[in-house]
Amino acid sequence: MNNTVQKNKEYKKFTVDSRLQYFKPHATKIEKTFAEEISSSLGTNSKSIHPKFFYDKKGSDLFEKICSVSEYYPTRTEISILKKLQNELSSFLDEDYRLVELGSGSSTKTRLILDFLTSSQKFTEYFPIDISEILTESSEELLDHYKNLTITGIIDTYEGGLEFLKTYDDKNNLILFLGSSFGNFSPIDGYKFLEKVYATMKPGDLFLIGLDLVKDKTILESAYNDSKGITAKFNLNVLSRINDELDADFNLKNFSHHAIYNEKDQRIEMYLKSLVDQSVIVSKSDLELKLQKDELIHTEYSHKYRISQIHDLLDDVGFELKHTWFDDKKYFSLTLVSKI
Repeated sequence: MNNTVQKNKEYKKFTVDSRLQYFKPHATKIEKTFAEEISSSLGTNSKSIHPKFFYDKKGSDLFEKICSVSEYYPTRTEISILKKLQNELSSFLDEDYRLVELGSGSSTKTRLILDFLTSSQKFTEYFPIDISEILTESSEELLDHYKNLTITGIIDTYEGGLEFLKTYDDKNNLILFLGSSFGNFSPIDGYKFLEKVYATMKPGDLFLIGLDLVKDKTILESAYNDSKGITAKFNLNVLSRINDELDADFNLKNFSHHAIYNEKDQRIEMYLKSLVDQSVIVSKSDLELKLQKDELIHTEYSHKYRISQIHDLLDDVGFELKHTWFDDKKYFSLTLVSKI
Protein backbone atom coordinates (compact mmCIF):
# COMPACT_ATOMS: atom_id res chain seq x y z
CA MET A 1 0.00 0.00 0.00
CA ASN A 2 1.13 3.51 -0.75
CA ASN A 3 2.70 5.23 2.30
CA THR A 4 0.63 8.35 1.67
CA VAL A 5 -2.50 6.30 2.31
CA GLN A 6 -1.05 4.63 5.40
CA LYS A 7 -0.13 7.96 6.93
CA ASN A 8 -3.36 9.75 6.07
CA LYS A 9 -4.40 10.95 9.52
CA GLU A 10 -7.94 11.78 8.38
CA TYR A 11 -8.75 8.07 8.07
CA LYS A 12 -8.78 5.23 10.56
CA LYS A 13 -7.95 1.77 9.22
CA PHE A 14 -10.00 -1.26 10.27
CA THR A 15 -8.69 -4.75 9.46
CA VAL A 16 -11.40 -7.40 9.71
CA ASP A 17 -9.26 -10.26 8.37
CA SER A 18 -6.74 -10.99 5.61
CA ARG A 19 -9.40 -10.44 2.91
CA LEU A 20 -11.26 -7.41 4.26
CA GLN A 21 -10.07 -4.01 5.40
CA TYR A 22 -11.71 -0.62 5.26
CA PHE A 23 -10.90 3.02 5.92
CA LYS A 24 -13.20 5.50 7.58
CA PRO A 25 -12.80 9.20 8.38
CA HIS A 26 -12.50 9.89 12.09
CA ALA A 27 -15.94 10.27 13.72
CA THR A 28 -15.30 13.86 14.78
CA LYS A 29 -14.56 14.77 11.18
CA ILE A 30 -17.85 13.21 9.97
CA GLU A 31 -19.97 14.93 12.63
CA LYS A 32 -18.38 18.32 12.05
CA THR A 33 -18.93 18.07 8.31
CA PHE A 34 -22.56 16.98 8.71
CA ALA A 35 -23.31 19.75 11.24
CA GLU A 36 -21.61 22.43 9.15
CA GLU A 37 -23.31 21.39 5.92
CA ILE A 38 -26.76 21.27 7.51
CA SER A 39 -26.17 24.70 9.04
CA SER A 40 -25.21 26.23 5.70
CA SER A 41 -27.86 24.47 3.57
CA LEU A 42 -30.84 24.96 5.89
CA GLY A 43 -29.79 28.38 7.14
CA THR A 44 -30.64 30.13 3.86
CA ASN A 45 -33.81 31.27 2.08
CA SER A 46 -33.51 28.39 -0.41
CA LYS A 47 -33.46 25.59 2.14
CA SER A 48 -31.95 22.26 1.12
CA ILE A 49 -30.41 19.04 2.42
CA HIS A 50 -27.77 17.26 0.32
CA PRO A 51 -28.99 13.84 -0.90
CA LYS A 52 -25.79 12.12 0.32
CA PHE A 53 -27.25 12.45 3.83
CA PHE A 54 -30.12 10.09 2.93
CA TYR A 55 -27.85 7.11 3.37
CA ASP A 56 -27.53 6.24 7.01
CA LYS A 57 -28.30 2.59 7.82
CA LYS A 58 -32.07 3.05 7.82
CA GLY A 59 -31.95 5.23 4.69
CA SER A 60 -29.89 2.63 2.82
CA ASP A 61 -32.34 -0.09 3.84
CA LEU A 62 -35.28 2.01 2.65
CA PHE A 63 -33.58 2.67 -0.68
CA GLU A 64 -33.16 -1.08 -1.17
CA LYS A 65 -36.92 -1.40 -0.69
CA ILE A 66 -37.56 1.41 -3.20
CA CYS A 67 -35.59 -0.57 -5.77
CA SER A 68 -38.11 -3.42 -5.59
CA VAL A 69 -41.37 -1.44 -5.91
CA SER A 70 -43.22 -1.85 -9.19
CA GLU A 71 -43.11 1.84 -10.19
CA TYR A 72 -39.36 2.22 -9.69
CA TYR A 73 -38.00 0.99 -13.03
CA PRO A 74 -34.29 2.10 -12.86
CA THR A 75 -32.92 -0.80 -10.78
CA ARG A 76 -34.52 -3.72 -12.60
CA THR A 77 -33.86 -2.04 -15.95
CA GLU A 78 -30.18 -1.51 -15.17
CA ILE A 79 -29.87 -5.11 -13.97
CA SER A 80 -31.23 -6.31 -17.31
CA ILE A 81 -28.54 -4.25 -19.10
CA LEU A 82 -25.77 -5.53 -16.79
CA LYS A 83 -26.78 -9.12 -17.55
CA LYS A 84 -26.55 -8.31 -21.24
CA LEU A 85 -23.12 -6.65 -21.08
CA GLN A 86 -21.48 -9.29 -18.83
CA ASN A 87 -20.38 -11.38 -21.79
CA GLU A 88 -19.24 -8.34 -23.77
CA LEU A 89 -16.92 -6.91 -21.10
CA SER A 90 -14.10 -9.31 -21.92
CA SER A 91 -13.41 -7.49 -25.18
CA PHE A 92 -12.60 -4.32 -23.20
CA LEU A 93 -10.63 -5.89 -20.33
CA ASP A 94 -7.35 -7.16 -21.78
CA GLU A 95 -5.72 -7.72 -18.36
CA ASP A 96 -6.62 -7.94 -14.65
CA TYR A 97 -8.64 -5.02 -13.33
CA ARG A 98 -9.53 -3.99 -9.80
CA LEU A 99 -13.23 -3.22 -9.46
CA VAL A 100 -13.91 0.20 -7.87
CA GLU A 101 -17.49 1.19 -7.14
CA LEU A 102 -18.89 4.60 -6.21
CA GLY A 103 -21.94 4.22 -3.97
CA SER A 104 -21.86 0.43 -3.63
CA GLY A 105 -24.86 0.17 -1.26
CA SER A 106 -25.82 -3.47 -0.81
CA SER A 107 -23.73 -4.47 -3.88
CA THR A 108 -26.63 -6.35 -5.51
CA LYS A 109 -25.79 -5.13 -9.02
CA THR A 110 -22.06 -5.36 -8.33
CA ARG A 111 -22.34 -9.15 -8.23
CA LEU A 112 -23.12 -9.22 -11.95
CA ILE A 113 -19.70 -7.66 -12.64
CA LEU A 114 -17.95 -9.68 -9.92
CA ASP A 115 -19.36 -12.91 -11.42
CA PHE A 116 -17.46 -12.11 -14.59
CA LEU A 117 -14.24 -10.84 -12.96
CA THR A 118 -13.88 -13.62 -10.37
CA SER A 119 -14.38 -16.28 -13.04
CA SER A 120 -11.79 -14.74 -15.39
CA GLN A 121 -9.14 -13.66 -12.84
CA LYS A 122 -7.16 -15.76 -10.35
CA PHE A 123 -7.66 -13.08 -7.68
CA THR A 124 -10.09 -10.15 -7.80
CA GLU A 125 -9.84 -6.96 -5.77
CA TYR A 126 -12.93 -4.91 -4.97
CA PHE A 127 -12.74 -1.33 -3.75
CA PRO A 128 -16.24 -0.10 -2.70
CA ILE A 129 -16.68 3.59 -1.82
CA ASP A 130 -19.85 4.40 0.10
CA ILE A 131 -20.87 6.94 2.71
CA SER A 132 -23.01 4.35 4.51
CA GLU A 133 -21.94 1.75 7.08
CA ILE A 134 -23.83 -0.82 4.99
CA LEU A 135 -20.56 -1.21 3.09
CA THR A 136 -19.10 -3.47 5.80
CA GLU A 137 -22.12 -5.79 5.91
CA SER A 138 -22.37 -6.19 2.15
CA SER A 139 -18.59 -6.75 1.92
CA GLU A 140 -18.72 -9.69 4.34
CA GLU A 141 -21.56 -11.24 2.34
CA LEU A 142 -19.57 -10.87 -0.88
CA LEU A 143 -16.50 -12.56 0.66
CA ASP A 144 -18.66 -15.55 1.65
CA HIS A 145 -19.79 -15.86 -1.95
CA TYR A 146 -16.51 -15.20 -3.82
CA LYS A 147 -13.56 -17.15 -2.43
CA ASN A 148 -10.93 -15.40 -4.62
CA LEU A 149 -12.06 -11.88 -3.68
CA THR A 150 -10.36 -9.32 -1.40
CA ILE A 151 -12.00 -6.05 -0.38
CA THR A 152 -10.65 -2.66 0.64
CA GLY A 153 -13.55 -0.34 1.44
CA ILE A 154 -13.73 3.42 1.95
CA ILE A 155 -16.60 4.76 4.06
CA ASP A 156 -16.59 8.33 2.77
CA THR A 157 -17.94 10.65 0.08
CA TYR A 158 -17.26 9.86 -3.58
CA GLU A 159 -14.77 12.71 -3.77
CA GLY A 160 -12.93 11.55 -0.66
CA GLY A 161 -12.79 7.99 -1.94
CA LEU A 162 -11.52 9.06 -5.36
CA GLU A 163 -8.76 11.14 -3.77
CA PHE A 164 -7.82 8.10 -1.69
CA LEU A 165 -7.75 5.89 -4.79
CA LYS A 166 -5.61 8.35 -6.75
CA THR A 167 -2.49 7.62 -4.66
CA TYR A 168 -3.25 3.97 -3.86
CA ASP A 169 -1.18 2.00 -6.41
CA ASP A 170 -0.61 1.46 -10.14
CA LYS A 171 -3.10 -1.34 -10.80
CA ASN A 172 -5.71 -0.82 -13.53
CA ASN A 173 -9.18 0.11 -12.26
CA LEU A 174 -12.65 -0.50 -13.64
CA ILE A 175 -14.70 2.22 -11.90
CA LEU A 176 -18.46 1.72 -11.62
CA PHE A 177 -21.01 4.46 -10.99
CA LEU A 178 -24.30 2.59 -11.27
CA GLY A 179 -27.88 3.56 -10.53
CA SER A 180 -28.83 7.06 -11.55
CA SER A 181 -26.78 8.74 -8.81
CA PHE A 182 -24.99 11.00 -11.28
CA GLY A 183 -28.36 12.62 -11.97
CA ASN A 184 -28.32 14.07 -8.42
CA PHE A 185 -25.60 16.52 -9.47
CA SER A 186 -26.38 19.90 -10.99
CA PRO A 187 -25.00 20.17 -14.56
CA ILE A 188 -22.00 22.22 -13.34
CA ASP A 189 -21.26 19.98 -10.36
CA GLY A 190 -21.74 16.88 -12.52
CA TYR A 191 -19.17 18.13 -14.99
CA LYS A 192 -16.71 18.88 -12.16
CA PHE A 193 -17.33 15.43 -10.71
CA LEU A 194 -16.57 13.74 -14.03
CA GLU A 195 -13.38 15.81 -14.21
CA LYS A 196 -12.51 14.43 -10.76
CA VAL A 197 -13.08 10.87 -11.97
CA TYR A 198 -10.99 11.57 -15.07
CA ALA A 199 -8.14 13.04 -12.97
CA THR A 200 -8.22 9.96 -10.71
CA MET A 201 -7.91 7.55 -13.64
CA LYS A 202 -4.70 6.32 -15.19
CA PRO A 203 -4.35 5.59 -18.92
CA GLY A 204 -5.95 2.19 -19.39
CA ASP A 205 -8.49 2.62 -16.59
CA LEU A 206 -12.17 2.21 -17.49
CA PHE A 207 -15.28 3.97 -16.18
CA LEU A 208 -18.81 2.52 -16.48
CA ILE A 209 -21.59 5.02 -15.71
CA GLY A 210 -25.35 4.47 -15.47
CA LEU A 211 -27.64 7.29 -16.60
CA ASP A 212 -31.42 7.51 -16.64
CA LEU A 213 -32.95 8.64 -19.91
CA VAL A 214 -35.68 11.20 -20.69
CA LYS A 215 -39.10 9.53 -20.96
CA ASP A 216 -42.81 10.12 -20.36
CA LYS A 217 -43.54 12.40 -17.38
CA THR A 218 -46.13 9.97 -15.93
CA ILE A 219 -43.59 7.14 -15.76
CA LEU A 220 -41.03 9.39 -14.07
CA GLU A 221 -43.37 10.88 -11.47
CA SER A 222 -44.79 7.46 -10.57
CA ALA A 223 -41.27 6.17 -9.97
CA TYR A 224 -40.66 8.83 -7.31
CA ASN A 225 -44.16 8.69 -5.78
CA ASP A 226 -44.61 4.95 -5.33
CA SER A 227 -48.00 3.68 -4.16
CA LYS A 228 -46.51 2.00 -1.06
CA GLY A 229 -45.08 5.31 0.17
CA ILE A 230 -41.56 3.95 0.60
CA THR A 231 -39.96 6.89 -1.23
CA ALA A 232 -41.83 9.21 1.13
CA LYS A 233 -40.38 7.34 4.16
CA PHE A 234 -36.93 7.49 2.57
CA ASN A 235 -37.21 11.25 2.05
CA LEU A 236 -38.52 11.91 5.59
CA ASN A 237 -35.86 9.68 7.16
CA VAL A 238 -33.21 12.34 6.54
CA LEU A 239 -34.99 14.46 9.17
CA SER A 240 -34.84 11.52 11.61
CA ARG A 241 -31.12 11.30 10.97
CA ILE A 242 -30.66 15.00 11.72
CA ASN A 243 -32.67 14.53 14.91
CA ASP A 244 -30.52 11.60 16.02
CA GLU A 245 -27.08 12.85 15.04
CA LEU A 246 -27.36 16.63 15.36
CA ASP A 247 -29.74 16.93 18.30
CA ALA A 248 -32.65 18.40 16.32
CA ASP A 249 -36.38 18.36 17.06
CA PHE A 250 -38.01 17.87 13.65
CA ASN A 251 -41.57 16.52 13.99
CA LEU A 252 -41.91 14.26 10.94
CA LYS A 253 -45.71 14.51 11.09
CA ASN A 254 -45.34 18.17 10.14
CA PHE A 255 -43.79 17.32 6.76
CA SER A 256 -44.84 15.51 3.57
CA HIS A 257 -42.95 14.07 0.61
CA HIS A 258 -43.28 16.08 -2.63
CA ALA A 259 -41.80 14.99 -6.00
CA ILE A 260 -42.47 16.43 -9.48
CA TYR A 261 -40.87 16.23 -12.95
CA ASN A 262 -39.56 19.50 -14.38
CA GLU A 263 -39.72 18.91 -18.15
CA LYS A 264 -37.79 22.07 -19.04
CA ASP A 265 -34.77 21.13 -16.95
CA GLN A 266 -35.20 17.36 -17.51
CA ARG A 267 -35.19 16.49 -13.84
CA ILE A 268 -37.22 15.04 -11.00
CA GLU A 269 -37.34 17.52 -8.11
CA MET A 270 -37.83 16.08 -4.63
CA TYR A 271 -38.77 18.15 -1.58
CA LEU A 272 -39.99 17.96 1.99
CA LYS A 273 -43.05 20.20 2.34
CA SER A 274 -43.81 21.90 5.65
CA LEU A 275 -47.47 21.26 6.52
CA VAL A 276 -47.64 24.01 9.17
CA ASP A 277 -45.87 27.16 10.29
CA GLN A 278 -43.14 25.80 12.56
CA SER A 279 -39.80 26.36 14.25
CA VAL A 280 -37.10 23.68 14.54
CA ILE A 281 -33.88 23.66 16.57
CA VAL A 282 -30.77 21.86 15.26
CA SER A 283 -28.52 22.07 18.31
CA LYS A 284 -25.21 20.80 16.93
CA SER A 285 -25.55 23.07 13.91
CA ASP A 286 -26.36 26.03 16.16
CA LEU A 287 -29.44 26.64 14.01
CA GLU A 288 -33.01 27.75 14.63
CA LEU A 289 -35.03 26.98 11.53
CA LYS A 290 -38.31 28.80 10.84
CA LEU A 291 -40.63 27.31 8.21
CA GLN A 292 -43.91 28.59 6.82
CA LYS A 293 -46.81 26.36 5.82
CA ASP A 294 -46.18 24.86 2.30
CA GLU A 295 -42.52 25.97 2.35
CA LEU A 296 -40.25 23.45 0.63
CA ILE A 297 -36.91 21.96 1.66
CA HIS A 298 -35.16 20.68 -1.45
CA THR A 299 -33.62 17.20 -0.95
CA GLU A 300 -32.82 15.85 -4.41
CA TYR A 301 -32.66 16.49 -8.12
CA SER A 302 -32.56 13.50 -10.44
CA HIS A 303 -31.60 14.68 -13.91
CA LYS A 304 -32.57 12.65 -16.96
CA TYR A 305 -30.57 12.63 -20.18
CA ARG A 306 -30.83 12.22 -23.92
CA ILE A 307 -28.28 9.89 -25.50
CA SER A 308 -26.65 12.71 -27.46
CA GLN A 309 -26.26 14.73 -24.24
CA ILE A 310 -24.49 11.81 -22.53
CA HIS A 311 -21.99 11.36 -25.33
CA ASP A 312 -21.33 15.11 -25.64
CA LEU A 313 -20.80 15.44 -21.87
CA LEU A 314 -18.32 12.56 -21.63
CA ASP A 315 -16.50 13.75 -24.74
CA ASP A 316 -16.21 17.31 -23.37
CA VAL A 317 -14.50 15.99 -20.21
CA GLY A 318 -11.97 14.13 -22.35
CA PHE A 319 -13.14 10.52 -22.07
CA GLU A 320 -12.90 8.12 -25.00
CA LEU A 321 -16.25 6.43 -25.66
CA LYS A 322 -16.05 2.63 -25.77
CA HIS A 323 -19.68 1.50 -25.86
CA THR A 324 -23.21 2.37 -24.69
CA TRP A 325 -25.75 -0.30 -23.74
CA PHE A 326 -29.54 0.18 -23.39
CA ASP A 327 -32.57 -1.82 -22.29
CA ASP A 328 -35.21 -2.69 -24.91
CA LYS A 329 -37.39 0.35 -24.07
CA LYS A 330 -34.40 2.72 -23.88
CA TYR A 331 -35.38 3.77 -20.38
CA PHE A 332 -31.80 3.57 -19.07
CA SER A 333 -28.21 3.47 -20.33
CA LEU A 334 -24.79 2.20 -19.30
CA THR A 335 -21.79 3.83 -20.99
CA LEU A 336 -18.19 2.59 -20.85
CA VAL A 337 -15.37 5.10 -21.38
CA SER A 338 -11.60 5.16 -20.93
CA LYS A 339 -8.95 7.75 -20.26
CA ILE A 340 -7.10 8.63 -23.46
